Amino acid sequence: MIIEPRTRGFICLTSHPTGCEQNVINQIEYIKSKGKIDGAKKVLVIGASTGFGLASRITSAFGSDAATIGVFFDKPATEGRPGSPGYYNTAAFEKHAHKAGLYAKSINGDAFSNEIKEEVVNLIKEDLGQVDLVIYSLASPVRKHPNTGKRFKSVLKPIGEVFTNKTVDFHTGKVSEISINPAEGEDVENTVTVMGGEDWKMWMDALSKENLLAEGATTVAYSYIGPEVTKPVYRNGTIGAAKDHLEATAFTIAEDLKAINGNAYVSVNKALVTQASSAIPVIPLYISLLFKIMKENGTHEGCIEQIQRLYSERLFGGDLALDEKGRIRIDDLEMKEEVQAKIAELWKDATSENLAEIGDLKGYSDEFFNLFGFKVDGVDYDVDVNEVVEIPSIK
Repeated sequence: MIIEPRTRGFICLTSHPTGCEQNVINQIEYIKSKGKIDGAKKVLVIGASTGFGLASRITSAFGSDAATIGVFFDKPATEGRPGSPGYYNTAAFEKHAHKAGLYAKSINGDAFSNEIKEEVVNLIKEDLGQVDLVIYSLASPVRKHPNTGKRFKSVLKPIGEVFTNKTVDFHTGKVSEISINPAEGEDVENTVTVMGGEDWKMWMDALSKENLLAEGATTVAYSYIGPEVTKPVYRNGTIGAAKDHLEATAFTIAEDLKAINGNAYVSVNKALVTQASSAIPVIPLYISLLFKIMKENGTHEGCIEQIQRLYSERLFGGDLALDEKGRIRIDDLEMKEEVQAKIAELWKDATSENLAEIGDLKGYSDEFFNLFGFKVDGVDYDVDVNEVVEIPSIK
């Protein structure tokens, strides 16, 4: 079939297998071009099929020749209906990892569940024995608690008062004002339950219990802080409360891992176009301005560049450069004073008429469609493709 992008709001309802594979190939080639990283050799990535999780799996495999197990929750294709981009990404990753002689197996299911944790535990026991790096990169709006069965839903809301600011519809370029009502009832608690550190700790406890963490094992979860302009709705809002919990959990896990000389870190990463960030009002406008400035400065990074730098300079480079709260800051180039000052200046003047000039709305839009395998250089979208693609280890 010929697959075209079909969008609804900040969601793309279709994805392209060839475009997704080309995206994966491009990331693999980037990692290979940067040289070897003396990193972990047996890696578990939880949330491995898109964004930072996929970049982590690619960097581990093709930067350090690591065996990788990836966990994710994605929809396979059926005849006439494309699968999710994460499914196509994983199929492409496994294909190229196996071609390179690397171990790569994947488990598709609800990572919050006890069943999937048990499945991963058994796979590590059978194939790897132990792992020395665990990446936690889940981004889900909903979590069914594994012990109670209760379903929790996260919300993106400020805490305390209404938040009003500019946003942009990146499909049309229309800049408008948006108001978001504050959290109420159990909004904060629910969001922390979904996006905080409880599940990360459950994963680490499950692995520790079965002695599946190697001596000196490290675990890393990803977070975001962001600028002043998004602070009321993001870092000081419901999601920020969840991130605070995630970051606090790192210290608890680190204490648990002392017995094996291991450690736990939170890496604060740069603002990037992801399926999750596209859903957050204000963020598309901020990223459009950020991309313009960082591209002009020659400091722009995508997911793969961020993670390559995280691995080569911080995790395995001898200098974690932790901030005052014990976090790895790989958002350092984004948060430079001069970059943020320029964004604040442009923000005041941003309109529907001038955004294409003062920002990089096209770059934002292109990266959004790239997530789903569209608008990828070198792909002929007029050619029929087979939408049914299998992941080798999940046949």
